[in-house]
Amino acid sequence: MKSILRAEAVYKSYKMGKQSLSVLKGASLEIETGSLTAIVGASGSGKSTLLHILGALDKPDSGQVQFNGKDLSRFSARGLNDYRNRSVGFVFQFYHLLNELNVLENTLLPAMASSGTASYLRRKKGLQETAYALLKRLGLADRLHHRPYELSGGERQRVAIARALINKPDLLLADEPTGNLDSKTGFGILDILKELNQSGQTIIMVTHDDRIAAMAERIIRLLDGRIVSD
Repeated sequence: MKSILRAEAVYKSYKMGKQSLSVLKGASLEIETGSLTAIVGASGSGKSTLLHILGALDKPDSGQVQFNGKDLSRFSARGLNDYRNRSVGFVFQFYHLLNELNVLENTLLPAMASSGTASYLRRKKGLQETAYALLKRLGLADRLHHRPYELSGGERQRVAIARALINKPDLLLADEPTGNLDSKTGFGILDILKELNQSGQTIIMVTHDDRIAAMAERIIRLLDGRIVSD
């Protein structure tokens, strides 16, 4: 199967006052198109940092990340913005929804960000139809005009998933997507991710929970910044 993403010898450290904290210590991995991969590790193992580097939310100190064979370090600032907006969808533990916007508006944000005003206005009807179809698929057809604070945790995460998918990304990156939810609601979110993967969506999910990782077809384990099993 074709590889969509490859990381080679990725190192990352952060300054902590006068000291340096090494977070990633030569992590390498390859992700196949259409796969569902779980990155597992304890708190501080570097798994979220690795995910952020794969999604170009952060840059490695050294090493290389390739998307469809192209080195992200060679992308222009605009190219990286396009990668983050169009090629990758992000789902986070704490949703990151805007309370001043309703469910439909939150879902449309990435599409709005990727278009100029005139372009968005021309595409608005079609984008709204796409957003509605996503929200309906996720069981939120009756929540379109609710604000995030009017929703349950599971509903907020489903909105976040719809938002991540609005631009039809090649890659969905989920950082502890069930970490802020009770077990029943969390496994409902996992069912959604599995269904998306079965329809062809490539997904990388970070978790500290082996029970959650077990639903993935592949598990990558991180320990102290290094991949110890794959």
